[in-house]
Amino acid sequence: MATQPIVREFEADLTVVSAVEAATDVAVLTLAAEDGTALPPWTPGAHIDLVLGEDLVRQYSLCGSPGDPDRWRIGVLRTPDSRGGSKAVHAELGEGARVRVRGPRNHFPMVASPRYLFIAGGIGITPMLPMIAEAAASGADWRLVYGGRSRTSMAFLDELAAYGDRVSLLPQDEAGLPDLAALLGSPAAGTLVYACGPTGLLDAVEERCAVWPAGSLHLERFAAKAAPETAGGDTGFELVLQRSGLTLSVPADQSVFEVCKAAGVSVVGSCLEGVCGTCETEVIDGDVDHRDSILNDEEKESNEFMMICVSRCRSDRLTLDL
Repeated sequence: MATQPIVREFEADLTVVSAVEAATDVAVLTLAAEDGTALPPWTPGAHIDLVLGEDLVRQYSLCGSPGDPDRWRIGVLRTPDSRGGSKAVHAELGEGARVRVRGPRNHFPMVASPRYLFIAGGIGITPMLPMIAEAAASGADWRLVYGGRSRTSMAFLDELAAYGDRVSLLPQDEAGLPDLAALLGSPAAGTLVYACGPTGLLDAVEERCAVWPAGSLHLERFAAKAAPETAGGDTGFELVLQRSGLTLSVPADQSVFEVCKAAGVSVVGSCLEGVCGTCETEVIDGDVDHRDSILNDEEKESNEFMMICVSRCRSDRLTLDL
């Protein structure tokens, strides 16, 4: 199954109508159109881009209600190793500020299931909030395991309290790390696992779920997975842009995205690490070397789309719908 289509047509300046500190170093912003215009619809797992500067675009999960057409809510963690995004949000986007927004798009869609296990680490709770609301509304059997450094660092605890014992809170300074062996040691029939959080947590969840049925695990990463080393290094290939009528050369030391931009082709990118999905492009022909952290194994095998910021081509020629 391919990821949901990228919505490119909506881009607008929205106003921060509310900005609160929901936990230590976590700012929760509510955004709306100044004139009250309804915002595009979205589904659980979707995120938006905040354009915070000329070369500073960051993605944040929508964590409000898909049923509210007028407002979007996001949660942003201020990180000590920030490359500028979280610092800009915390320093500049107080109530009344305006910010350029693009999206939404969804590469972490919620698949219908009778049972779910949600695992969140830190700010990874944000995409889970609308997911558990939908699971509860659908009558599905579900459980959320939510870990963080400490209780004061964990946002949205008041909202989660309404779900009672379906939610397990695991502040590390009180309860230690989640027991993934107990949670995931035996595959549970008919259960989908959704996980979001730090790389270490997701790598461990992925390892534990290796014995689960295909399609059971759904991950959203904040940082790219380490790419396997290519024997002999990367090689160049010919790039055919079918709609543009161009044939270009992609050298070993440049990405498809970089080559397209240099040729004046209109392409949109953001993270340039294969995490956000902004540059997703339809593949017409060619054996793609998928290096992103978004597509699952089935989607990569289908070879229908690729993230042109990181993925390359194993064959001599790659043809894209650009």
